[in-house]
Amino acid sequence: MATQPHLLVDEGDLTDIALLPGDPGRVDRIADHCDEAETVAQNREYKVVNATYEGRELTICSTGIGCPSAAIAIEELANVGVETFVRVGTTGALQSGIEIGDMVVASGAAKNEGTSKRYEDVEYPAVPSYDVLSSLVDAAEANDEDIHVGPIASDDAYYAETDEAVDDWEDAGLLCVEMEAAAIFTLARRKGLRAGAICTVDGNLVEGTQKGTDTEDDELPAKAKNNVARAIDIALESATEL
Repeated sequence: MATQPHLLVDEGDLTDIALLPGDPGRVDRIADHCDEAETVAQNREYKVVNATYEGRELTICSTGIGCPSAAIAIEELANVGVETFVRVGTTGALQSGIEIGDMVVASGAAKNEGTSKRYEDVEYPAVPSYDVLSSLVDAAEANDEDIHVGPIASDDAYYAETDEAVDDWEDAGLLCVEMEAAAIFTLARRKGLRAGAICTVDGNLVEGTQKGTDTEDDELPAKAKNNVARAIDIALESATEL
């Protein structure tokens, strides 16, 4: 098999499980929680690292922003043998009472994006694998972490989220909105592979706070930044059981 054109990896280069942050910089942050780490490749928005956590070999790969680039990552990771995908991201809350820094484990993702529609009809569900979902919940409980578990939305247009759209998502009981999970869940299901997602809340759209509105030089508010580290620990603990 030829080298994958975007990730620049070959069959046998990676492990069977990949943790997927969006931000390439967060790849290093996850690697810092591991016992060993080695960069395999870096190109465009994709940084790929192999690491070991408590004896579990794993891969960390950034997906960039949005479903199109996430889909490329899933396609190419699957091509070289990755079988389980765990998104470790950030998200904007859609329900009052979900606070900045809280963590959400997705039980499904509304397809407010165009990528998955190129693979299948919108009526087909974008859902995580039960064993990945339950492993994330179990790891959170083992760490005495409170998490929100429920459906989320994946949206393409960060700056085009209208008040009407936010109201509709809130009324539907969706917990939060982010930009990658629907494609990750959809592709994993279609390929017979496994996927899940844990995201840290960086703003609350129904309460009028949004990422970047209460920070100076940093993308994330301090509480969200601290709890990203805790979400990383949950994802890594989950990986040891998958």
